[in-house]
Amino acid sequence: MKPMRFFLDTHDRTRQTFPEQLSMEDFEKFYALYEQACYDENVVPIRLHVSYEDGRAFCLNMATDAEAVRRAHERVGLPYDSITEVTTATPGDTFFRRNAV
Repeated sequence: MKPMRFFLDTHDRTRQTFPEQLSMEDFEKFYALYEQACYDENVVPIRLHVSYEDGRAFCLNMATDAEAVRRAHERVGLPYDSITEVTTATPGDTFFRRNAV
């Protein structure tokens, strides 16, 4: 298995990458399609943060590269603003390392 990395993708209604109207029920149905597209592209969806009111979403995925995340989005016709490789930076990651030096 190839090493997996974390990627954060963003969606924003003001940039037309989030639907004008989206209910929780609509999102649940759509997410099932996206989830299947992720599995087809060897992408692991980790967590989603969605604001239905503000029309924004932030999705954390794990994949071998950003191209796999792009292909998963394309399979379901889901536009995005950006796909960015990220690393975890929890307080434990940051503060314990700082004190260990």
